[in-house]
Amino acid sequence: MPATPARLRKAVLPVAGLGTRVLPGTKTTPKELLNVVDRPILSYIVEEAREAGIEHIVFVTGRAKQAIEDYFDHQIELEAQLEAKGKTDILEMMNGELAMAGEMSFTRQMQPKGLGHAVWCARDIIGDEPFAVILPDVIVDGQPGALKQLADVYAEVGGNVIGVEQVPEADTHKYGIVDPAERDGRRISMKGMVEKPPRGEAPSNLSISGRYILQPQIFDLLATQGRGAGGEIQLTDAMARLMQDQAFTAYEYEGVTHDCGDKIGLLRANVALALKRPDLGEAAREAISALL
Repeated sequence: MPATPARLRKAVLPVAGLGTRVLPGTKTTPKELLNVVDRPILSYIVEEAREAGIEHIVFVTGRAKQAIEDYFDHQIELEAQLEAKGKTDILEMMNGELAMAGEMSFTRQMQPKGLGHAVWCARDIIGDEPFAVILPDVIVDGQPGALKQLADVYAEVGGNVIGVEQVPEADTHKYGIVDPAERDGRRISMKGMVEKPPRGEAPSNLSISGRYILQPQIFDLLATQGRGAGGEIQLTDAMARLMQDQAFTAYEYEGVTHDCGDKIGLLRANVALALKRPDLGEAAREAISALL
């Protein structure tokens, strides 16, 4: 029988990006703290990680990102006011998001060298364990969450598991694309991947969509990884090298992806998630209909 995969306990959230696609809103506010309905994007991401059983979240931050660390800490004056006014429902919701002791670590990416470099910056905190990577500006609206779906697959097959979704053929040059070998339902064995292939040269229309479970050997490869697409150190390039020695499984998760690092994507996320809320959906629908 195959060995039981090592337990997945840790996740890396690369939050050092400047959010240039949503300027000027991110001039003084980290893009990860932009609101979707009534919660910051990062609130949804951390909720997804916890649902998947993640016990330790490593935030790879940059300059002007202190607000992210503060968000998961106590706000003593605000909490006291809410308690004094009897607003216990809001207080309970806020307290539910607080970091538990030892649950979160923060490390700096000193230079903007790309996603691969950001992940590499977490190497000493992750250590010799499998870990997840979650792109913090991508909300996946799924039940269960996308990372939980990947974690369930990982528990069965081990190795490396990559979340994917189908995109239009005309858009494949915008994404990391997997080269599939065989498919079994939503599971796809992989024989390769490429970051932002030239138009018309993509091996499939399955894009890598911001959810990964990786083995720690990726760190040694990232340490020597040269710059790739966009002049940055690409995680996809290091994964392609790791694939020479380890198995990779792509999983087409169930859920709707919202790219909140894009202005229209952020707008769509606000509308879609507001419409699904039992307490806001009817009023949101009326407001949107009135505008149309």
